[in-house]
Amino acid sequence: MDLRVIDKSDTELSIEIAGEDHTFMNVIKGALLETEGVTAATYDVNPEQSGGQTDPVLTIKTEEGVDALEALEDGTDAVIEKADSFTDAFEAAA
Repeated sequence: MDLRVIDKSDTELSIEIAGEDHTFMNVIKGALLETEGVTAATYDVNPEQSGGQTDPVLTIKTEEGVDALEALEDGTDAVIEKADSFTDAFEAAA
């Protein structure tokens, strides 16, 4: 997975995530929307509307005082925790 920051300010981050599709992007977007201080999280994979870009671009907006990059870290940590919890439950059920 390759990441490229397209735009960053204190309360907004746009980052291209190479090689990912809707499956991953929906998971990370959902986790971000549940993250405290995040006011919006969306992604775009439509190359016609994005000037020919084919890799998804994730955009995060946060409340004042909440760093967008830190919010992304918190969101990804939540995804890891959920995946670990699922793995534990699966192994316990087997």
